[in-house]
Amino acid sequence: MEILIAVITGFLLDLVFGDPKWLPHPVRLIGFLISKGEIFIRTVLPKSERYELAGGAVLVAFITITSLAVPFWILYFAGSINTYLKIAVDSLFCYQILATKSLKTESMRVYYPLKNNDISNARKFLSWIVGRDTQNLTREGIMKATVETIAENTSDGVIAPLLFIVIGGAPLGFFYKAVNTLDSMIGYKNDKYLYFGRFAAKLDDAVNFFPAIISAYIMIAASFITGLDWKNAYRIYKRDRRNHSSPNSAKTESVCAGALNVQLAGDAYYFGKLVKKQTIGDSNRSIQIEDILVTNRLMYTTATIAVIVLCSIRLAIGLA
Repeated sequence: MEILIAVITGFLLDLVFGDPKWLPHPVRLIGFLISKGEIFIRTVLPKSERYELAGGAVLVAFITITSLAVPFWILYFAGSINTYLKIAVDSLFCYQILATKSLKTESMRVYYPLKNNDISNARKFLSWIVGRDTQNLTREGIMKATVETIAENTSDGVIAPLLFIVIGGAPLGFFYKAVNTLDSMIGYKNDKYLYFGRFAAKLDDAVNFFPAIISAYIMIAASFITGLDWKNAYRIYKRDRRNHSSPNSAKTESVCAGALNVQLAGDAYYFGKLVKKQTIGDSNRSIQIEDILVTNRLMYTTATIAVIVLCSIRLAIGLA
């Protein structure tokens, strides 16, 4: 029962405390290692497409193996001292792996200035959580981008890491967070990272493939529970789940767009360049600022269902 206790405790701690800035976070350490590792590899390797591909693969291997091994050995030594100490450390790790409350907190940083017609600060806080350029976004564009990032990160930041920790505890959870962080830092299709970040991007696509599908179906169930248009959520999911350059990102976005009866995605600027993107959902109505609150409620409900279902499955098949 150790892993299940750690998962449930970590989930509850995340709901209560989120990600306080004063608490050292392992994912920030992972990000630091990625940054320093990139600098070192680019310094020692010749500049060519082949070496950039190889260097990026080496960085991915080092970061993922380290992120898996370090918590494994910490938990091993904690367990050799005391079982309760191991459970406590594992619970703390699981808490830091999940990002349910922090996702809501960061989206609400956009919501409040937007509510007060402070477009400048809304754009600034939005830039902290999205990859696109935000300096020229309209009010509607800000609302859409905020809803999109909550929907997408319901999978990346909540359900996928939850699935990994239910299967393999905190070590496997940190492996997932390492893959996700690598993709967010170097997995871009621009001149700098087209080759160096390719392995990171492909690995992220692979490890998120099934979690994204699971997240989408759980979100459809959450749409029903929260009184949203779950039938349309399913319809738009089946129709638009591939309307993204990433094989996974449109899955929960399409469910959310259908549940809200709004249209998301579309063209956006990245690093000053217009990127043509397909739309997701139908514009049955204009997006409203309160849709940010509704999407957060949908995300919380999805997370709660996922904890109950995934932990029950693990218990039922005797892995606990």
